[in-house]
Amino acid sequence: MSDIILTINAGSSSIKFSAFSIAPEHLGLLALGHVEGVGGKCFFSARTAGGAKAEHDLDGAFDHKRALAAVLDWLEKEEAGARVIGVGHRVVHGGPDYAAPLRVDAGSFRHLHDFEPLAPLHQPYNLAGIDAALHAFPEAAQVACFDTAFHRAHPFIADTFALPRRYYDEGVRRYGFHGLSYEFISRRLRGLSPQLADSRVIVAHLGNGASLCAMKEGRSIASTMGFTALDGLPMGTRCGQLDPGVVLYLMAEKKMSAEEISDLLYKDAGLKGMSGLTNDMRLLEKSNDKAAMDAIDYFVSRLRREIGGLAAALGGLDCLIFTGGIGENSWRIRDAATSDMEWMGIELDPIANGRGDRIISDEGSRVTVMVLETDEERMIAEHTAEILGLLHLSEGALA
Repeated sequence: MSDIILTINAGSSSIKFSAFSIAPEHLGLLALGHVEGVGGKCFFSARTAGGAKAEHDLDGAFDHKRALAAVLDWLEKEEAGARVIGVGHRVVHGGPDYAAPLRVDAGSFRHLHDFEPLAPLHQPYNLAGIDAALHAFPEAAQVACFDTAFHRAHPFIADTFALPRRYYDEGVRRYGFHGLSYEFISRRLRGLSPQLADSRVIVAHLGNGASLCAMKEGRSIASTMGFTALDGLPMGTRCGQLDPGVVLYLMAEKKMSAEEISDLLYKDAGLKGMSGLTNDMRLLEKSNDKAAMDAIDYFVSRLRREIGGLAAALGGLDCLIFTGGIGENSWRIRDAATSDMEWMGIELDPIANGRGDRIISDEGSRVTVMVLETDEERMIAEHTAEILGLLHLSEGALA
């Protein structure tokens, strides 16, 4: 009987999963997939590392528990005899208390519900995934891996708002997100170049959700996201940086409720709201519509501004890394974000950038510019295996 680790990323209407085999210095991807339409009629899609695929509707209405049971049924068919010994969960918010992955017990599970007001669109469903896994895999360890944990060592000035201190003490502070992605990139960079990993690094995680992280010696010292995942860069459907007076105006003059404002800022703003077309950068790049081009220009402008701000926080810049769906695949965004930045030491090689090479900076560039693929699921699996004492990564294991 072989042991495997399962990772779960549970959202309001979906469950993404991956399964990994375990070796002392390596996790092997066995399968990955997702269930869409949780809460109603579901669609199941999965594939194994060997290429076997499954796609089909699931009969009847499915909640998170039934959806995960469908995942278990498929895994048992594809990986006969395998035993799930650990389940790693993406949990968006660890609050001020959790700065590392956590083996979940009854007490900590209750405590994680306390952070639902800090991430109301994510946390309840992340925890529903844990609850479903407790029923599906009662003998397996459940490990919560937090998107906020990587940022918990920020200095106070990068962690606070200019409000009375009592609000900070109550938990109103800058948490930062996308931490699992940044931690994976930090580990991978150390495997590729320990010297760069110990230098001043900015990582741009650009996708439907987008943020930047400033790292020194592999640790986060500042992030563009703050109390929620709304702050910083404009995103697919989220507004990014916004004068809080706008929210007061929407309340006082437009008579909008908190729920209406939340829907606007989380679901109808960003690239989608500005363009009036779509949140998909690929479609915006193909469009000749002026609103689409304006949305891209604003995205790039904020990206450049935040790169400059984080470089100031670092006291300079040695390495800039692009990752995430847009960061890894859009040579145009990378080019626009770094053009005319020789003053900062950034000089791009247009041919390498167009090919999407790992290193896309010119040989004479003082700052090394890279494109690295992120893998949050593998990061969750590694944390789970490490907590269980089953994985001991050597430097370079992720290279």
